Amino acid sequence: MRPVIDIRNVHRIFESEAGCAHILHNVSLAVNPGEFVAITGPSGSGKSTLMNILGCLDKPTAGDYYLQGLNVAELDDDELTEVRALSIGFVFQSFNLLPRLTVIENVMLPLAYTNVPRSQREMRAVHALQAVTLPVDHWDHRISELSGGQMQRVAIARALVNDPPIILADEPTGNLDSATGALVMETFHKLQKRGKTIVLITHDPGIAAEADRAVTIRDGRIHDGAYIPHAPRTLRGAVDSLPMISASINPPKGVMA
Repeated sequence: MRPVIDIRNVHRIFESEAGCAHILHNVSLAVNPGEFVAITGPSGSGKSTLMNILGCLDKPTAGDYYLQGLNVAELDDDELTEVRALSIGFVFQSFNLLPRLTVIENVMLPLAYTNVPRSQREMRAVHALQAVTLPVDHWDHRISELSGGQMQRVAIARALVNDPPIILADEPTGNLDSATGALVMETFHKLQKRGKTIVLITHDPGIAAEADRAVTIRDGRIHDGAYIPHAPRTLRGAVDSLPMISASINPPKGVMA
């Protein structure tokens, strides 16, 4: 089975007037179709940098990233925008919803920049809201009239409106109480049963335990939960001279490293 997400020996180095910050070190991770993976680790560990690379919002300084078999490094900005629109749905801790719009208008928003006719946009938004089981009588409400859990379900519906195969969620339960967070996690489990691949960042070990596999990252290095599906390639460019530090890899049952 070919992974839908396959990063190999990735480094991310940020340069500034203060010097170079080496955020990710030789990171390799594969995620198979339909898998639910949690990425966990302390603040400053590199989780958000890794998620930005997975979401094609940033590119590695060195190493390879294959998304559904496409080499991300070879794509230009327009192609990356198209990949994000069609292949990835984003869910954020802060919801990122527009308060002046209604629920259904927020869900339709990603389709505003496409050639999809308005009638079809509404139909897709309805299907997405049905998928997250938000009651119909809430669809014409303003965002400010919703609870935190309802807002997050709207945000998940918005991520689903283009029917992407991959959902990337950054601390989706971080602003919610335990009971509401449990309802949001139930939504993710239902999406996985529909065949979606889910990668979720969390600080909460209880949330991470609900995933098929938890990947731990500390100091920019993966320590648990990753596996490499192919032989690693030789690194290029700026990190050729850097010492390579191999991650400790614990493959899930039935998967060979």
